[in-house]
Amino acid sequence: MKRTLLRGGISILPSGRAYTNLLLEDGKIVSTDASYETAADEIIDCDSHIILPGAIDDQVHFREPGLTHKEDLATASRACAAGGVTSFLEMPNTKPSAITIDLLEAKYTIAATKSIVNFGFYMGATCSNLDQLKLADNVPGIKIFLGSSTGDLLVDEQAALERIFAETKLPICAHCEDETTVRENQQRFGPNLKLSDHSRIRDHKAAVIATKRAFELAKRHRHRFHLLHTSTADELPLLEDASPYITAEVCPHHLYFSIDDYERLGSLIQMNPSIKTVRDNEALWAALLAGTIQVVATDHAPHTLEEKNAAYPASPSGLPAVENYLALLCDEANRGRCTWEQIASWTSDAPARVWGLVGKGRIAVGYDADLAIINPIRAKEIRNELQFTKSKWSPWNGVTLTGWPVRTIVNGQTVYIDDCESDQGKIISTQPQRRLRCDHHRGGFWATKDGIGL
Repeated sequence: MKRTLLRGGISILPSGRAYTNLLLEDGKIVSTDASYETAADEIIDCDSHIILPGAIDDQVHFREPGLTHKEDLATASRACAAGGVTSFLEMPNTKPSAITIDLLEAKYTIAATKSIVNFGFYMGATCSNLDQLKLADNVPGIKIFLGSSTGDLLVDEQAALERIFAETKLPICAHCEDETTVRENQQRFGPNLKLSDHSRIRDHKAAVIATKRAFELAKRHRHRFHLLHTSTADELPLLEDASPYITAEVCPHHLYFSIDDYERLGSLIQMNPSIKTVRDNEALWAALLAGTIQVVATDHAPHTLEEKNAAYPASPSGLPAVENYLALLCDEANRGRCTWEQIASWTSDAPARVWGLVGKGRIAVGYDADLAIINPIRAKEIRNELQFTKSKWSPWNGVTLTGWPVRTIVNGQTVYIDDCESDQGKIISTQPQRRLRCDHHRGGFWATKDGIGL
């Protein structure tokens, strides 16, 4: 039974930051006592680094099976480790889509041999797989595409939506863009489209109509619902008036990029939902800081540069972000825009509670030893060629951030180290990690907010 002592770090505990020692044993946190010293198999001097609970990215597209020329579970999980992400929840729109129990379990089987961080997979909803959705167990939730995006999953028939919200038990999340509005906009703008038209086609109206529709279903059926990738200021009043059944998240691209960046970055920032305006960026930041939005996730969705460079509208939507988003937030903490405690909540504690992830999300005795050790003064430039993602590019290429993960620990085992002597850290363990355990019967997000947790 291995014992590891993390000595001298500033841990972000549920009660706030504390200068403490952490004792890890058999993959668990067994002590957070600052005065605790003991014989250990391994002692790691944290040198006043910030110790965060490992990030949980609850919205990723890792492309396996069927699209592995863009990404796969081995390369993606290495990107996670390099970015301080110790768990991920992956979307169902692979090939084939995960719309049956057998297809879903097949993805878990692949991950159990390839993923070096913890993993979970959503089940995709269709207009005709209600029986399968009702059978799903020990998975984080159900994903609904209220508007078409990448792949062929779309549920916009009201009768099908009513039954899914009424008859299933798992939490539901959704891509909220109104399909009718998007198609009408496409017809109105005609065949000669340019890239900037993407944000006019997938506009504010499309997002708001679909979000209203999802919220109405969730409230009426008293069903847990999580709004993915909030992209507009216009959706925020809906969240402020939301019920305890509803939570929301925002992605880095909707915080950092606007339509003004199309000229500079082109299709690299083509996304669904689309990039909006600077006003939307600022409103989303304000909502995140105020707690109206609870989660930051990436919607990591890589394509090859050759695919992205196709002329619009042949260029696909999606960008890679999983290995840089925690550093983006750490840089903001260094600038004073947010606190380390907020980062821990947005990236770990809140997603763990939203999705009922047992033993995850906090630095506390009894929780799994999933940790991201941050050197808050480590400055590093994001460079395409150094990305662990198979796609080997980032829309933040050339940006220097201060505050990076220098060690990532998953279930008590170090999987990534950055010794700060080179531009790229090293994966030091390729041992497959664990399927995330989900328990959706412990009161949901708000009931566990101030308690011990799941």
